[in-house]
Amino acid sequence: MSTDIPGIDPLDGLRAPQDPDCDVFLTGTVFLDIIFTGLDSAPVRGTESWARGMGSSPGGVANMATALARLGLHTSLAAAFGDDHYGEYCWDALEQGEGIDLSMSHTVPGWHSPVTVSMAYEGERTMVSHGHEAPGPEGAHGAALPAGEPCFPRCPPRARAAVASLAPGRTEPWVATAARNGARIFADTGWDDTGRWDLDALADLEHCQAFLPNAEEAMRYTRTDCPRAAAHALAERVPLAVVTLGAEGAYAVDSATGESAEVPAIEVEALDPTGAGDVFVAGFVTGTLAGWPLADRLAFAGLTAALSVQEFGGSLSAPGWAEIAAWWQQIRTLADQDPAALQRYAFLEELLPAAARPWPLRRAVPTIGFRRPA
Repeated sequence: MSTDIPGIDPLDGLRAPQDPDCDVFLTGTVFLDIIFTGLDSAPVRGTESWARGMGSSPGGVANMATALARLGLHTSLAAAFGDDHYGEYCWDALEQGEGIDLSMSHTVPGWHSPVTVSMAYEGERTMVSHGHEAPGPEGAHGAALPAGEPCFPRCPPRARAAVASLAPGRTEPWVATAARNGARIFADTGWDDTGRWDLDALADLEHCQAFLPNAEEAMRYTRTDCPRAAAHALAERVPLAVVTLGAEGAYAVDSATGESAEVPAIEVEALDPTGAGDVFVAGFVTGTLAGWPLADRLAFAGLTAALSVQEFGGSLSAPGWAEIAAWWQQIRTLADQDPAALQRYAFLEELLPAAARPWPLRRAVPTIGFRRPA
C-alpha cells in the first residue's frame, strides 16, 4: 500500500493542459517476490534454515513502477499477468494499492505468474526464479485486441518519460516510438553474458537521454579502469551518464552543459538490497522531470535507495514522501551530524511538509493478504 503524502506532486507548477496524462511509462516482467530476511548465513545443503522475517510483494518491473508511483509520478505499466492467484494479487496490489495505470497490461489465461524467492543475508541476496515466457499479447484482462490495434507494447502511451532496460543485440521498437512522441528515455542495463561489452550492441542507447549503469558495467563497456572516467566516456554517447558507485554513492556527467556531480552514499544498515537500483532510477527520474540541479537529483536518488534497503522486498521497500519527510525530520535531531552533509539535503525543506508520522514507518503488510472477517 502506498504511503505517500496526499497532495505532494513533484511536478507541481510544471504541468500544462497539453501535457500527457502519463508521467512515466515502463514495461517488463512482473514477478511474485517471496523474500526471506534475517538469515545469519547462506543456506547449507542438506539442512533447513529458518528466517526471522519474510514478505511477499510484486517484483521485477513492479519494483520500479511502485517506486515511481510512490514519488507521485503518474505511472503506466505494460506487463503480462497470470490468471492465477499470484497474478490477481500482483494486479490488485499495483492498480488498487499503488494507483499504477495498468490499461496497457493484460491477463494471460492459463499462464502462471513468474516467481522469485530471494534470501537476504550478509548485506547481499541470493535469488531463485521460475517462470515461462508469456504467450502472445492480448488486451487488458485477456480480451483480444481490436482489429488494427498495434501489438503490445509497440505503441506506448504519450508520456513525459519512459524507463527501458537495455540488453546487447536486442531492440525494443516501443523505445524509438516513445522517443519520437516526446518521452525522455532513461535506461539501465544488466550483466553482458556474451562477454563482449560492446556499446554498439545496445541499439536503443541512441534514443536515451540518460544511461544509468553501475560502476562495473560502465567500466567494462568503456574499457576504462575508473568509474568516473567511464562516466565521461559514456557522456560522449548519451546526453547524461550516471554511474552508481555502490557504497561510494554516484557520479554523473551532463554532456549538454559539461557539468559533473558526485554525491556520497548515505551510510545505513542494509536489511535487503532487493530493488535498490530500481528505486535509485525512480528517484533520479523524479528529480530530472522536476528540473532539479544535477547534484540534487543524485542526492535524492541515493536517499531513496538508502531508505529502501532498510526494509525487505523490492516494491514493499520503495519509499514514499511520508518516509522521506520522516527521515529528514529525524536526521536533523540526531547529535554529531555533519552540517555540510545535512546541507546537501536542504533542498528537501521546500518540498516536504512537517512529517505527520514518526520515524521509522511500516510501509506495507508483507503477505499476499488476510481474509476479511465474516
